[in-house]
Amino acid sequence: MLRFWRATINSRNGIIFAIRSEQAVREEIAALILALPLAWLIGATTIRAVELVGSVVLVLIVELLNTAIEKLADRLTMDHDPQIGQVKDMGSAAVGVALVLAGIFWLFAIAERMGMI
Repeated sequence: MLRFWRATINSRNGIIFAIRSEQAVREEIAALILALPLAWLIGATTIRAVELVGSVVLVLIVELLNTAIEKLADRLTMDHDPQIGQVKDMGSAAVGVALVLAGIFWLFAIAERMGMI
């Protein structure tokens, strides 16, 4: 139980640090706050609403991992290193893919709600 408690505290600390240090994380948390009520309005079913919220949560998860990669890379060296730049670019690409996926989920849900599909 103590291990679980410590892991919970570490997770809370990580989220707080990410919120304080990264604009992208703050924006995605704002998007998640907006997505919570909107998903229930747009989602034609309960499972669709959960999928919509889950897609935004997925973007936040990928952003947190990308932020961790960037912070670690910056800790290793502040000098320009092409390989570290490529790693950071891959992290950004992962966020971009997650955003596209979430956008597709939301567009299909809106089309479904409007009776277009």
